[in-house]
Amino acid sequence: MTLPLPVKDGVNPSTTFLPEGEWPTVLDFLCEKFVEVSPTIWQSRMERKEVVSESGQVIYSKTAYLPKQRIYYYRELNNEFPIPFEEQLLYENDDILVVDKPHFLPVVPSGGYLHQTLLVRLRKNTGIDELSPAHRLDRLTAGVVLFTKCQKTRHLYQQLFANRQMKKTYLAISKFKPDAGLKFPMQYESCIVNSEHFFKMKIIDGKVNSKTKITYLGEVDQGYQFKLQPETGKKHQLRVQMAALGLPLLNDPLYPEILPYQNQDFSNPLKLLARELSFIDPICLQEFKFTSDLSI
Repeated sequence: MTLPLPVKDGVNPSTTFLPEGEWPTVLDFLCEKFVEVSPTIWQSRMERKEVVSESGQVIYSKTAYLPKQRIYYYRELNNEFPIPFEEQLLYENDDILVVDKPHFLPVVPSGGYLHQTLLVRLRKNTGIDELSPAHRLDRLTAGVVLFTKCQKTRHLYQQLFANRQMKKTYLAISKFKPDAGLKFPMQYESCIVNSEHFFKMKIIDGKVNSKTKITYLGEVDQGYQFKLQPETGKKHQLRVQMAALGLPLLNDPLYPEILPYQNQDFSNPLKLLARELSFIDPICLQEFKFTSDLSI
Protein backbone atom coordinates (compact mmCIF):
# COMPACT_ATOMS: atom_id res chain seq x y z
CA MET A 1 0.00 0.00 0.00
CA THR A 2 1.36 3.41 -1.02
CA LEU A 3 0.78 6.09 1.60
CA PRO A 4 0.09 9.74 0.66
CA LEU A 5 3.08 10.82 2.77
CA PRO A 6 6.51 9.17 2.58
CA VAL A 7 8.65 7.96 5.47
CA LYS A 8 10.29 11.01 7.06
CA ASP A 9 13.48 10.74 9.10
CA GLY A 10 12.78 7.03 9.59
CA VAL A 11 9.19 7.53 10.76
CA ASN A 12 6.00 6.42 9.01
CA PRO A 13 3.16 8.96 8.82
CA SER A 14 0.46 8.55 11.45
CA THR A 15 -3.21 8.36 10.50
CA THR A 16 -6.64 9.11 11.92
CA PHE A 17 -10.19 8.69 10.62
CA LEU A 18 -12.65 11.56 10.37
CA PRO A 19 -16.00 10.34 11.77
CA GLU A 20 -19.47 11.75 11.19
CA GLY A 21 -19.71 15.15 12.86
CA GLU A 22 -20.19 18.86 12.40
CA TRP A 23 -16.78 20.40 13.00
CA PRO A 24 -16.26 23.54 10.86
CA THR A 25 -12.75 22.54 9.77
CA VAL A 26 -10.43 19.56 9.95
CA LEU A 27 -8.26 21.65 12.28
CA ASP A 28 -11.16 22.03 14.73
CA PHE A 29 -11.60 18.26 14.84
CA LEU A 30 -7.89 17.57 15.33
CA CYS A 31 -7.63 20.08 18.17
CA GLU A 32 -10.61 18.48 19.91
CA LYS A 33 -9.40 14.91 19.43
CA PHE A 34 -5.72 15.50 20.25
CA VAL A 35 -5.99 17.91 23.17
CA GLU A 36 -2.33 17.35 24.07
CA VAL A 37 -1.26 18.87 20.72
CA SER A 38 -1.65 22.64 20.52
CA PRO A 39 -3.44 24.34 17.59
CA THR A 40 -0.15 26.10 16.81
CA ILE A 41 1.57 22.76 16.19
CA TRP A 42 -1.23 21.56 13.89
CA GLN A 43 -1.13 24.85 11.97
CA SER A 44 2.64 24.54 11.59
CA ARG A 45 2.27 21.02 10.20
CA MET A 46 -0.37 22.23 7.76
CA GLU A 47 1.80 25.13 6.61
CA ARG A 48 4.56 22.59 5.85
CA LYS A 49 1.99 20.55 3.86
CA GLU A 50 2.43 17.64 6.26
CA VAL A 51 -1.27 16.93 6.85
CA VAL A 52 -2.95 15.32 3.85
CA SER A 53 -6.05 13.31 2.95
CA GLU A 54 -5.90 9.69 1.79
CA SER A 55 -6.10 10.98 -1.81
CA GLY A 56 -3.05 13.17 -1.24
CA GLN A 57 -4.92 16.50 -0.95
CA VAL A 58 -3.15 18.92 1.38
CA ILE A 59 -5.18 19.88 4.48
CA TYR A 60 -4.88 23.54 5.48
CA SER A 61 -6.10 25.32 8.62
CA LYS A 62 -9.29 26.45 6.86
CA THR A 63 -10.02 23.18 5.00
CA ALA A 64 -13.67 22.29 5.57
CA TYR A 65 -14.44 19.15 7.55
CA LEU A 66 -15.42 16.21 5.34
CA PRO A 67 -16.29 13.03 7.30
CA LYS A 68 -15.61 9.41 6.40
CA GLN A 69 -12.10 9.92 5.14
CA ARG A 70 -8.67 9.17 6.51
CA ILE A 71 -5.96 11.77 6.92
CA TYR A 72 -2.21 11.38 7.40
CA TYR A 73 0.30 13.47 9.32
CA TYR A 74 3.71 13.24 10.99
CA ARG A 75 3.68 12.76 14.74
CA GLU A 76 6.29 14.67 16.74
CA LEU A 77 7.62 14.31 20.27
CA ASN A 78 9.36 17.06 22.16
CA ASN A 79 12.21 16.19 24.53
CA GLU A 80 12.13 12.45 23.85
CA PHE A 81 14.35 10.86 26.49
CA PRO A 82 17.40 9.09 24.98
CA ILE A 83 17.85 5.37 25.62
CA PRO A 84 21.58 4.88 26.32
CA PHE A 85 22.00 1.43 24.76
CA GLU A 86 22.90 0.51 21.20
CA GLU A 87 21.62 -2.30 19.00
CA GLN A 88 24.14 -4.59 17.28
CA LEU A 89 23.91 -5.93 13.74
CA LEU A 90 24.10 -9.75 13.66
CA TYR A 91 23.42 -10.48 9.98
CA GLU A 92 22.24 -8.89 6.73
CA ASN A 93 21.49 -10.04 3.20
CA ASP A 94 19.29 -8.74 0.36
CA ASP A 95 16.05 -9.64 2.16
CA ILE A 96 16.57 -9.55 5.93
CA LEU A 97 18.45 -7.76 8.66
CA VAL A 98 18.94 -9.35 12.09
CA VAL A 99 19.89 -7.32 15.15
CA ASP A 100 20.54 -7.72 18.85
CA LYS A 101 18.09 -5.42 20.66
CA PRO A 102 19.11 -4.02 24.05
CA HIS A 103 16.77 -3.90 27.03
CA PHE A 104 14.48 -0.83 27.30
CA LEU A 105 14.43 -0.05 23.56
CA PRO A 106 10.98 -0.40 21.91
CA VAL A 107 10.90 -2.16 18.56
CA VAL A 108 8.42 0.27 16.94
CA PRO A 109 7.11 3.76 17.77
CA SER A 110 4.27 4.01 20.28
CA GLY A 111 3.25 6.27 23.14
CA GLY A 112 6.22 8.32 24.29
CA TYR A 113 8.71 6.58 22.00
CA LEU A 114 9.33 7.66 18.42
CA HIS A 115 12.94 8.19 17.36
CA GLN A 116 14.21 6.18 20.34
CA THR A 117 12.97 2.92 18.82
CA LEU A 118 14.78 0.09 17.09
CA LEU A 119 12.91 0.49 13.79
CA VAL A 120 13.53 4.22 13.42
CA ARG A 121 17.17 3.93 14.49
CA LEU A 122 17.78 1.22 11.89
CA ARG A 123 15.99 3.10 9.11
CA LYS A 124 18.15 6.15 9.79
CA ASN A 125 21.36 4.11 9.94
CA THR A 126 20.65 2.01 6.84
CA GLY A 127 18.60 4.41 4.72
CA ILE A 128 16.09 1.59 4.08
CA ASP A 129 12.62 3.13 4.43
CA GLU A 130 10.90 -0.22 3.73
CA LEU A 131 12.57 -1.86 6.71
CA SER A 132 9.96 -3.51 8.94
CA PRO A 133 10.05 -5.99 11.87
CA ALA A 134 8.82 -9.50 11.07
CA HIS A 135 7.96 -9.93 14.79
CA ARG A 136 8.13 -7.98 18.04
CA LEU A 137 9.84 -8.14 21.40
CA ASP A 138 8.60 -6.28 24.47
CA ARG A 139 10.41 -3.02 25.18
CA LEU A 140 11.91 -4.55 28.34
CA THR A 141 13.06 -7.76 26.61
CA ALA A 142 16.47 -7.91 24.93
CA GLY A 143 17.70 -10.17 22.15
CA VAL A 144 17.38 -11.25 18.53
CA VAL A 145 14.93 -9.41 16.25
CA LEU A 146 14.46 -10.10 12.53
CA PHE A 147 13.60 -7.30 10.09
CA THR A 148 12.56 -7.58 6.45
CA LYS A 149 14.08 -5.16 3.97
CA CYS A 150 11.49 -5.07 1.19
CA GLN A 151 7.71 -5.29 0.98
CA LYS A 152 7.83 -7.83 -1.86
CA THR A 153 9.23 -10.64 0.30
CA ARG A 154 8.00 -9.50 3.75
CA HIS A 155 5.03 -11.87 3.85
CA LEU A 156 7.30 -14.91 3.45
CA TYR A 157 9.01 -14.22 6.77
CA GLN A 158 5.82 -13.18 8.53
CA GLN A 159 4.31 -16.51 7.50
CA LEU A 160 7.15 -18.36 9.22
CA PHE A 161 6.03 -16.85 12.52
CA ALA A 162 2.33 -17.30 11.79
CA ASN A 163 2.87 -20.96 10.83
CA ARG A 164 5.11 -21.62 13.86
CA GLN A 165 8.12 -22.43 11.70
CA MET A 166 10.38 -20.09 13.67
CA LYS A 167 12.18 -21.78 16.56
CA LYS A 168 12.59 -19.29 19.41
CA THR A 169 14.65 -19.83 22.55
CA TYR A 170 14.72 -17.44 25.50
CA LEU A 171 16.73 -17.34 28.70
CA ALA A 172 15.07 -16.05 31.86
CA ILE A 173 15.90 -15.64 35.54
CA SER A 174 13.41 -15.84 38.39
CA LYS A 175 14.27 -14.83 41.94
CA PHE A 176 12.27 -17.80 43.21
CA LYS A 177 13.34 -21.43 43.36
CA PRO A 178 10.96 -23.81 41.57
CA ASP A 179 8.50 -25.60 43.81
CA ALA A 180 9.41 -29.25 44.36
CA GLY A 181 6.09 -30.24 42.79
CA LEU A 182 7.03 -28.77 39.40
CA LYS A 183 8.60 -31.27 37.01
CA PHE A 184 10.96 -30.03 34.29
CA PRO A 185 11.14 -29.90 31.39
CA MET A 186 7.42 -29.15 31.13
CA GLN A 187 5.05 -28.13 28.35
CA TYR A 188 3.03 -25.28 29.83
CA GLU A 189 -0.30 -24.61 28.11
CA SER A 190 -2.69 -21.80 28.99
CA CYS A 191 -5.39 -19.43 27.78
CA ILE A 192 -4.03 -15.87 27.79
CA VAL A 193 -6.41 -12.92 27.36
CA ASN A 194 -6.37 -9.16 27.95
CA SER A 195 -6.72 -8.17 31.58
CA GLU A 196 -8.65 -5.28 33.10
CA HIS A 197 -5.47 -3.23 32.69
CA PHE A 198 -5.01 -2.57 28.97
CA PHE A 199 -1.23 -3.07 29.24
CA LYS A 200 -1.40 -6.45 31.01
CA MET A 201 -2.46 -9.97 30.15
CA LYS A 202 -3.90 -12.71 32.35
CA ILE A 203 -4.52 -16.45 32.30
CA ILE A 204 -8.08 -17.77 32.51
CA ASP A 205 -9.80 -21.12 32.14
CA GLY A 206 -10.50 -21.53 28.46
CA LYS A 207 -9.28 -22.86 25.15
CA VAL A 208 -5.49 -23.16 25.05
CA ASN A 209 -3.90 -20.40 22.94
CA SER A 210 -0.37 -20.32 24.35
CA LYS A 211 2.23 -23.07 24.68
CA THR A 212 5.78 -22.95 26.05
CA LYS A 213 8.38 -25.60 26.79
CA ILE A 214 10.07 -24.66 30.07
CA THR A 215 13.41 -26.15 31.15
CA TYR A 216 15.04 -25.46 34.52
CA LEU A 217 18.78 -24.78 34.10
CA GLY A 218 19.73 -24.34 37.74
CA GLU A 219 20.80 -21.70 40.23
CA VAL A 220 22.79 -18.65 39.11
CA ASP A 221 24.15 -15.60 40.93
CA GLN A 222 20.93 -13.59 40.68
CA GLY A 223 18.40 -16.37 41.11
CA TYR A 224 17.23 -19.39 39.13
CA GLN A 225 17.66 -19.69 35.37
CA PHE A 226 15.27 -21.19 32.81
CA LYS A 227 15.22 -21.91 29.09
CA LEU A 228 11.88 -20.96 27.52
CA GLN A 229 10.86 -22.19 24.08
CA PRO A 230 7.49 -20.71 23.09
CA GLU A 231 5.47 -22.47 20.42
CA THR A 232 3.02 -19.57 20.22
CA GLY A 233 3.49 -15.82 20.43
CA LYS A 234 0.87 -14.21 22.65
CA LYS A 235 1.60 -10.80 24.15
CA HIS A 236 3.67 -11.14 27.38
CA GLN A 237 3.30 -14.92 27.08
CA LEU A 238 6.51 -15.90 28.87
CA ARG A 239 6.16 -13.31 31.60
CA VAL A 240 2.57 -14.12 32.48
CA GLN A 241 3.11 -17.91 32.33
CA MET A 242 6.17 -17.81 34.57
CA ALA A 243 4.32 -15.62 37.08
CA ALA A 244 1.42 -18.09 37.06
CA LEU A 245 3.87 -20.86 38.01
CA GLY A 246 5.04 -18.81 40.98
CA LEU A 247 8.28 -17.98 39.13
CA PRO A 248 7.93 -14.31 38.12
CA LEU A 249 10.91 -12.97 36.22
CA LEU A 250 13.45 -10.87 38.06
CA ASN A 251 12.77 -7.12 37.67
CA ASP A 252 9.39 -7.59 35.98
CA PRO A 253 7.35 -4.43 36.69
CA LEU A 254 4.00 -5.96 35.64
CA TYR A 255 3.84 -9.56 36.80
CA PRO A 256 2.62 -10.58 39.24
CA GLU A 257 2.05 -7.02 40.50
CA ILE A 258 2.20 -3.60 38.83
CA LEU A 259 5.14 -1.58 40.13
CA PRO A 260 5.59 2.22 39.81
CA TYR A 261 6.60 3.21 36.27
CA GLN A 262 10.28 4.12 36.00
CA ASN A 263 10.83 4.97 32.34
CA GLN A 264 14.21 6.64 32.95
CA ASP A 265 15.64 4.05 35.34
CA PHE A 266 17.86 1.62 33.45
CA SER A 267 19.50 0.00 36.47
CA ASN A 268 17.34 -3.14 36.74
CA PRO A 269 16.64 -4.72 33.33
CA LEU A 270 14.05 -7.43 33.01
CA LYS A 271 15.81 -10.78 33.14
CA LEU A 272 14.48 -12.06 29.83
CA LEU A 273 16.62 -12.53 26.72
CA ALA A 274 15.56 -13.68 23.26
CA ARG A 275 18.66 -15.85 22.99
CA GLU A 276 18.20 -17.67 19.69
CA LEU A 277 16.13 -17.60 16.50
CA SER A 278 16.39 -20.38 13.92
CA PHE A 279 14.49 -21.18 10.72
CA ILE A 280 14.69 -22.40 7.13
CA ASP A 281 14.92 -19.31 4.95
CA PRO A 282 11.93 -19.25 2.54
CA ILE A 283 13.96 -17.75 -0.30
CA CYS A 284 17.39 -19.43 -0.29
CA LEU A 285 16.15 -22.52 1.67
CA GLN A 286 19.24 -22.32 3.88
CA GLU A 287 18.97 -23.04 7.59
CA PHE A 288 19.73 -19.94 9.67
CA LYS A 289 20.46 -19.73 13.38
CA PHE A 290 21.07 -16.40 15.07
CA THR A 291 22.28 -16.11 18.66
CA SER A 292 22.33 -13.02 20.84
CA ASP A 293 25.69 -11.80 22.06
CA LEU A 294 24.06 -10.21 25.11
CA SER A 295 24.18 -11.78 28.53
CA ILE A 296 21.26 -12.14 30.86
